[in-house]
Amino acid sequence: MKHRRIPRRRAALAGAGAAALIAAGVTFQTANASEPAKSPQQPRTLSAPAAGKLASTLVRDLGSGTAGSYYDAGSQRLVVNVLDAAAANAVEAAGAQAKVVTHSLAALDGARAALKKDATVPGTSWAVDPVTNKVVVTADRTVSTAEWTKLGTVVDGLGGRAELKRSKGEFKPFVAGGDAITGSGGRCSLGFNVVKGGQPYFLTAGHCTQAISSWSDSSGNVIGQNAQSSFPGNDFGLVKYTADVAHPSEVDLYNGSAQQITGAADATVGMRVTRSGSTTQVHDGTVTGLNATVNYSEGTVSGLIQTDVCAEPGDSGGSLFSGSSAVGLTSGGSGDCTSGGETFFQPVTEALSATGSSIG
Repeated sequence: MKHRRIPRRRAALAGAGAAALIAAGVTFQTANASEPAKSPQQPRTLSAPAAGKLASTLVRDLGSGTAGSYYDAGSQRLVVNVLDAAAANAVEAAGAQAKVVTHSLAALDGARAALKKDATVPGTSWAVDPVTNKVVVTADRTVSTAEWTKLGTVVDGLGGRAELKRSKGEFKPFVAGGDAITGSGGRCSLGFNVVKGGQPYFLTAGHCTQAISSWSDSSGNVIGQNAQSSFPGNDFGLVKYTADVAHPSEVDLYNGSAQQITGAADATVGMRVTRSGSTTQVHDGTVTGLNATVNYSEGTVSGLIQTDVCAEPGDSGGSLFSGSSAVGLTSGGSGDCTSGGETFFQPVTEALSATGSSIG
């Protein structure tokens, strides 16, 4: 039988005048007036994975001089938020586009901390949006009028660092899941085949492995047993294959073909991604936020990837990928693949690190 497997920041701007000049595209020069002005370096066109690598490098090197980044898929350029002229120059010299913003990541992290303390309400989520330089707080349809008012008060108190919006759907883990995997507690999807200690395993959602310990394929054949599970807080589970079945490093595209997976990559805001799951099969979309927090009724999960990709119950644990790179495991969200919605994913890189596994 053939088995396909799915598979810190500077405290303030150098000055309002400097910010205005940078925003207007003026390049700062040295005090030597006789030196001719140099033309600003044009940002390089980059693939999403290359942009993600460059963003990681710039954040590491500039530290508190940056305030997030995102990938502009239209122009194929990496945009890096900065707080001062020195950081802007460094970003442009590296081939990215610099954008001067008001709020540092420290300020936005402070807003997230305030939300966690005063606004942890089931049916809410929040994530930093580098495009608007704000924390976007979303309340689903289950949030009451009184809770909405409370959220509004907290957001208003953050002084422009956050904004509040309402979702028509309901945030919930998508329990039910590339290829289907089943157990006595329901159905989920296999995420990615991995290797640990030379042995085959697979990754799926932690809320799935919390409820189910022994896994079967869509034909009812037992194929695996839980080895590690993390939910809430995180949302990943590691399952060890107990049957001699094929476990290729690929994702089922539900059209008779598969996408080979050769490694894992961190998500970048603006990255185009694809999700495969056993309920709704294959859907595309864009990463809209990173380090998102979702307050499910079952508990709070943090550090998630936020997207505009649709999903439904049964897609849980399924693969999120970009080209040949594994990116995430389907956690949950709101909406469906008829009306749309938002879906959150556990970063694969974190799951691999925590379980000591690697893409097979």
